[in-house]
Amino acid sequence: MRLYRMLALGASALVLMGACGTGGSATPAASGTPSVAPSSQAASAAPSSAASAPAASAPSAASPGASSALSASEAPAAPANAIARQLAFGGPPECPQRPYCLIGLRKVYGLTFKTFVPLDAGGPLTVAALETGKIQIGELFTSDPSIQVDGFVLLNDDRHLEASDNIAPVIRTAVLQAHPDIATLLNRISSKLTQQQLVALNKQVVVDKTDPATVARNWLQQNGFVPTGGSGKGTIVVGAVNFPENELLAEIYAQELQANGYSVTRKFGLASREVIQPAMQAGQIDLSPEYLASLTEYLDKGAGKATGDPAVTAKILQTYLTPKGETVLNYAPATDENGFVVTKATADKYHLVNISDLAKPAP
Repeated sequence: MRLYRMLALGASALVLMGACGTGGSATPAASGTPSVAPSSQAASAAPSSAASAPAASAPSAASPGASSALSASEAPAAPANAIARQLAFGGPPECPQRPYCLIGLRKVYGLTFKTFVPLDAGGPLTVAALETGKIQIGELFTSDPSIQVDGFVLLNDDRHLEASDNIAPVIRTAVLQAHPDIATLLNRISSKLTQQQLVALNKQVVVDKTDPATVARNWLQQNGFVPTGGSGKGTIVVGAVNFPENELLAEIYAQELQANGYSVTRKFGLASREVIQPAMQAGQIDLSPEYLASLTEYLDKGAGKATGDPAVTAKILQTYLTPKGETVLNYAPATDENGFVVTKATADKYHLVNISDLAKPAP
């Protein structure tokens, strides 16, 4: 599965504009609650490589495909003149031994590449190699801002090799029961958050250094989230781990709740999922942005239950959350997981849209 997202929004930003910033200022934890104190450590609550939810939170649509790409029978090998065999592939040094990298591309898609170039985990070396033509296809993360900055084409994982790290809010069930309108508010956000929008939002914060609160407010306004007024609905504590994307998503949730009558306490800059999850179970945090497969793998202790189908993964995740008093709301189309990208010139030359297109005969 996928490496921690900090590697992407940290290392990739170095080649784009320098060290990345954080997504917002932290709100100090109350006295006596050190478990939710801000930290500058790497965020292991970021997406990692990683049963039925209540009606209000059930995912709106299932994705096609097998529940687990790697459990399916191995795909036939692509022909000798396949497009993939004309291309140099670049990725982290461990990629040839990873089931969600070269092994998976061979088993699920039948792909063999001209050569493999060891680089980094979705970082500046991979970006530079794509830009200079050292490689023609590389592994980045699906929400990496360099996809927009450099005009890369993210190939659709049409056979669901990667586990589904779709973005979704996770909320304490008691809070949701007391305030059921929160599901409606946040599910609307999930329905609007596309992959292209997430990449663009990350670019504004990480590359352009725009204030995350401004980015969040602009996105809400541009997508028709008009404040409805009201007040006195209570206080919601929104938590986020210490990397820009997660804090930005939390800020979007926070502003939408505030616009609809809630007071919001922000506890951003937290160290890890190992901090947020116990804090939620203790009632110190009510809501946080999460990633379906990564949270599933955290809760199942790496048992590999997450699948390439987000609807299936969301249901599995809910079986782990229910005993903990938590609920996953609707997931967004946007993901933050391993992705495979090519330059626009390569995509145009070979008519590439899906990963499976790489198995077609080269023109």
